[in-house]
Amino acid sequence: MSEEIKKLTEMQEVFLDALTGPARGNIRAAMDAAGYSANTRVGEVVGPLKEEIIERSSTLLALNAPKAAFGIIGVLDDPSAMGARNAVSAAREILDRIGLVKREQIQVTGPEGGIFIMPPKKVADDPDDLD
Repeated sequence: MSEEIKKLTEMQEVFLDALTGPARGNIRAAMDAAGYSANTRVGEVVGPLKEEIIERSSTLLALNAPKAAFGIIGVLDDPSAMGARNAVSAAREILDRIGLVKREQIQVTGPEGGIFIMPPKKVADDPDDLD
């Protein structure tokens, strides 16, 4: 199944480029850069572009993943740096959102190291048969 590519107007393209570029996420500033009238409602512009905005935001996060990784590594070199905790927190959020998450392993051990498998519960047809 092939995805249908939505044809965007030149104003929409300029808006999206400005939104993830010079406007730094400021919708009204991106609308101004694209040439939309001051009377144009935000919903009229953003509504039809929801998927494109999400896609470009995802790309923006991916582009900043290396910076986030280096931010975490930088704290190793200077853990007392001002704002180190906030930098690690922000970096972790970016890396989590692009799918690069911390691996967690759970090790389950018992006294004998074996596994006991219980048979399935038998469902009684008659409620009086329950013991």
